[in-house]
Amino acid sequence: MLIPHDTRIALDTVVELLNTAPESEPPESGQPRTGHGEGLADVEALYDFAGRHRISGVGELDERDLRAVREVRTRFAEIFATDDTKTAAELVNALIAAAGTTPQLSNHDGYDWHVHYFAPDASIADHFAADCGMALAFIVVTGELERLRRCEAPDCRYAFVDLSRNRSRRYCSSRTCGNRLHVAAYRARRKEAAG
Repeated sequence: MLIPHDTRIALDTVVELLNTAPESEPPESGQPRTGHGEGLADVEALYDFAGRHRISGVGELDERDLRAVREVRTRFAEIFATDDTKTAAELVNALIAAAGTTPQLSNHDGYDWHVHYFAPDASIADHFAADCGMALAFIVVTGELERLRRCEAPDCRYAFVDLSRNRSRRYCSSRTCGNRLHVAAYRARRKEAAG
């Protein structure tokens, strides 16, 4: 699947924003939780997140911005949670409409011309809702909703976008969750064989 560069960056931002949420689901395997707490614990964490993602025009942030970004994060989670295209489309439409989407061309901070979907004076939450919402709209329009996934490891619920050719990716990271589960399955088979 060919994804435009800006869309890919916005999808990466959606995933990383979703993965700042504290885990709300217990591990299915009964193993101890290995997750994390709130990744956007305070305004400083929001500044850090914006800096890592090179979000332009952030300005002064406060508790209202933090609450608004967490609300946008919740709305992204709802989109990831549905497998119904009509529901996803309605959720995306509501998200970008509430952000006051205003498409315009921009060339800033050393980047060539690209589209911003938010007004120049938009809040950081509206920035995420508009730009990332349009990236999610791309996924819906291309019929690729099943690519929005959560890790299948029982003690991990991280979000990811499955960009594998055959849509077969199951884990947020094959190097961590995937490898850990494969090693555990291998050990279980050896233990059973040894009897």
